[in-house]
Amino acid sequence: MHRPDDPAVLAARASWKHRGASRPPFAATPSRGQESVWDYPRPPRVEAEAREALVRHDDAVIARSSDALRVLETASPPVVYFPPRDVAWERLRENGRASFCEWKGRAVFYDVVGDAGTVPSAAWAYPEPFEGYEALAGFASFYPRLLACTLGGEPVRPQTGGFYGGWVTDDIVGPFKGAQGTGGW
Repeated sequence: MHRPDDPAVLAARASWKHRGASRPPFAATPSRGQESVWDYPRPPRVEAEAREALVRHDDAVIARSSDALRVLETASPPVVYFPPRDVAWERLRENGRASFCEWKGRAVFYDVVGDAGTVPSAAWAYPEPFEGYEALAGFASFYPRLLACTLGGEPVRPQTGGFYGGWVTDDIVGPFKGAQGTGGW
């Protein structure tokens, strides 16, 4: 199990080229009412999400909350996390898959089960996040590339690539990490 002070974690944290201190020349300029992901910090910031967040599978509500949190990290669209009380846990099955974030710690993955079938690894959570991210403990997030997600009634578009789970909405401008060649952003 990794710890925040492990050399591998410290090296991963140091590897990022952009940290939100200045917007690179290739970044889109936000219009009024928009945010640039290049203004988000690294390490990431956790804050309240003011809009209602909703996740559906097979027309069933998997998660709905007006008390969600969002994680903002340089070059990535916000990732929305749902409080445990607002998740239909009976539709989630932990599948033994895990990943690691140098900022938040170890994530566990869940399959989302519906009447028409199961969506593998469509959700994840941080059971014991690193210091600074304790607010995420037990909260769940969902991949908009695999499930129907809305934010404030707006359909969410998925972040490019298969790893990151950012929620792209009209008020966010990029470009976003996730596509080939953006790994060090």
